[in-house]
Amino acid sequence: MSAVILDISRLISRVHYSTPSGVDRVEMAYARGMLAHYGDDLAFAAVHPTGLYGRLLRKAALAYLDELERRWMSEESGGARKSVISSLPWMAALWPRRVRPAGGKSVYVQVSPHHLTRQDLIRRILARENARYLCMIHDLIPIEFPEYARPNGADLHRKRMATVAALADGVIVNSAATGASFAPWIARSGRDIAMHVALLGTESMAEAPPAVWADGRPYFVCIGTIEPRKNHLLLLHLWRHLAETLPPAQVPRLVVIGRRGWENEQVIDMLERCPALKGHVEELNGCPDTQIAGLLRGARALLLPSFAEGYGMPVAEALSVGTPVVCSDLPALREAGGDVPDYLDPLDGPGWKTAILDHAGGGALHQVQQQRMASWHNPSWARHMEIVAEAIARLQR
Repeated sequence: MSAVILDISRLISRVHYSTPSGVDRVEMAYARGMLAHYGDDLAFAAVHPTGLYGRLLRKAALAYLDELERRWMSEESGGARKSVISSLPWMAALWPRRVRPAGGKSVYVQVSPHHLTRQDLIRRILARENARYLCMIHDLIPIEFPEYARPNGADLHRKRMATVAALADGVIVNSAATGASFAPWIARSGRDIAMHVALLGTESMAEAPPAVWADGRPYFVCIGTIEPRKNHLLLLHLWRHLAETLPPAQVPRLVVIGRRGWENEQVIDMLERCPALKGHVEELNGCPDTQIAGLLRGARALLLPSFAEGYGMPVAEALSVGTPVVCSDLPALREAGGDVPDYLDPLDGPGWKTAILDHAGGGALHQVQQQRMASWHNPSWARHMEIVAEAIARLQR
């Protein structure tokens, strides 16, 4: 029987960290979902931080997955980075091993972009495993919007997409919008690459009571890495305006949840040095899952004024617990939220002000969106994994 091999290089590279990124969560969801589907027939592999590729001992891989999930749920670490010394036992337990490939064509599944810039490495892995290649594409934002990426982000992402176009036998895309962006790469490759659209599943939020503040003021949450494309500046300038024009007790609170990314000096300057925001805007990074769940449940709305998205996981998570959403009018966010959220242009400052004050006061927009909530059905990981299993089965024929 041919093997199904899941690459968990991204998760292993996060051995020093206690809070996950969106890609980390997706790779974990694949590990759990594929385990449920394939059981003992699923093998784990990785490109180790040392650069070596190989299969992982199953017992060690499963223990490590459990450890990561424990960290993500824990309130003890506060997002603190683990020391190198404390991580050494895991690095040893997860040392890659060479395994003789099973008979027949295997399928090698890669969910993260972890080592996609190294096309020669992927070729060697596929040759060693005698495997066909199924890869997930999260977005092409660094190529389409290089101004929102790191200085060399566009070039690196072109290398990743070139690897997928040259080697993949099938791709999973997290939205039709992402699929439309990648389609020209398939056309230019001249290869027959099957594309499968599978919306990301909505994680069950941790059980936690809605968060409240002692002053009882309504609050909003904005979830995502602090980077230019997330458009935090719109919200911070708006909150400064509210703080300067409303009595303090009437200014809602804004909770910014996410680690600090790159090219974000203006946002950081406002968070750290703008006097008007003090007492009204709170920044949280290293936030455990239980705290995020409580904050989402208690918020008047999730705010997501992004300029570009591959998928809108925070949108789906907020709607899954009945929290309204005000977000940018982007195709990927509409795929996540359907007809429920209030969609706005990310540059429409007055529109955002109107929506925020309405939701803060429980006005018409807030009430109507809560009524629309009944029509929303959250994408499930079960359905996502069904699509993945179908894609794998096609490659095994």
